[in-house]
Amino acid sequence: MSTVIRGGLVVSPAGAAAADVLVEGERIAAVADPGSALAQAWATAADRTIDATGKYVLPGGIDAHTHMEMPFGGTHSVDTFATGTAAAAWGGTTTIIDFAVQVKGTSLLSTLDKWHAKADGNCAIDYGFHMIVSDVNDESLKEMEACIGAGVNTFKMFMAYPGVFYSTDGEILRAMQRARETGSMVMMHAENGIAIDQLVAQALASGRTDPVHHSLTRPPELEGEATSRAIQLAKVTGAPLYIVHLSASQALAAVAAARDTGQNVYAETCPQYLYLSIEDMAKPDFEGAKYVASPPLREKSHQGDLWRGLRTNDLSVVSTDHCPFCFKDQKELGRGDFSKIPNGIPGVEHRMDLLHQGVVGGELSLSRWVEVASATPARMFGLYPRKGVIAAGSDADIVVYDPTAKQRISAATHHMNVDYSAYEGMEITGQVSTVLSRGEIVIDGGEFHGKAGHGKFLSRDRSQYLI
Repeated sequence: MSTVIRGGLVVSPAGAAAADVLVEGERIAAVADPGSALAQAWATAADRTIDATGKYVLPGGIDAHTHMEMPFGGTHSVDTFATGTAAAAWGGTTTIIDFAVQVKGTSLLSTLDKWHAKADGNCAIDYGFHMIVSDVNDESLKEMEACIGAGVNTFKMFMAYPGVFYSTDGEILRAMQRARETGSMVMMHAENGIAIDQLVAQALASGRTDPVHHSLTRPPELEGEATSRAIQLAKVTGAPLYIVHLSASQALAAVAAARDTGQNVYAETCPQYLYLSIEDMAKPDFEGAKYVASPPLREKSHQGDLWRGLRTNDLSVVSTDHCPFCFKDQKELGRGDFSKIPNGIPGVEHRMDLLHQGVVGGELSLSRWVEVASATPARMFGLYPRKGVIAAGSDADIVVYDPTAKQRISAATHHMNVDYSAYEGMEITGQVSTVLSRGEIVIDGGEFHGKAGHGKFLSRDRSQYLI
């Protein structure tokens, strides 16, 4: 099947230019100047023509941080790989990288097998995995190399959640040394979990049980401290470091300072930290539980710093940390005890749209939008140039985006398998018009044309950002 996408503005990190995109099968065959002989020839011969007049033509979005079917606190996130990847496609994301979660006492390779079994044959778009390492020992450190051979070369660790995912500084040091030896990368959830647990216990003992105390017991200073500590451990070992879901000005300052010295440190943030705040967590009648995630939502004063960090590249990527739990029966487990509220906010469907509001509002350039949402994640996680760019030879993961369309975010209309929206009622400008995944139309004309099983597992190469 051949396709020509005509009349659009093709956007890349280097700029935007009018061009026609020529697709043959699963790959982009050429990007041609409108009116050129090549473009005219394809327009005549193509099996299918997509009119992109007045629209942007973007490389498909890459959400490098999702949690489909993730077990947490006696329950699990409600998006399956089928529902979650379909919802991602609705929002212009054509690749996700999910987290395989090691349970203490189990092996990394058996964990990877479990996540393959969940995803295989169920995904509407392409997918890869990171590995969560919660049990650092001689065997798991050895298995890191086998994971790399299996296409998984990023390993997430936690300074939070003692007794569940938490790793000591010594364990983190050993894993970082192993990452340095193998050319892989450690991703860090950076919050001081030991101190946080004390603050949580004190709050509950004094009767402070409402959802807002989830944020108040996880102050930004403890995210900043843990981020600084992770950076120092990475410096000692010579390992690269990627800070996940950075939410606080203090943590950003630590990342920026390290990068200014040339240290190989990177960070992502998430849309919830750009648009939502602790005020949402303070909503009455337990509504604040909908916004409980870790790190927590912060005071609005942090948002300006995060947007600035995206502009300056101290924040390199925007992912969602999509981890959806329904309000009914799941978030409600924490009534009377905020520490029992499942942590997570749904968002895989709205990342591209929410970032486009940054373009509309002057926080991001058009090119930077594409960079943080697609090109940099592809480079960071070993997928470029197969993904993250509209160029000859790349996968035909393409989004035709209408920058003038108006829409209203609502649980009544979203496609995620969750009973609320964290952005309920938000009026936004811009909307996906057409989505192609490896040359196949997944979204078009307000309808889903994809199917479970189309998405393929992506065995990832070494990050292009490792030195």
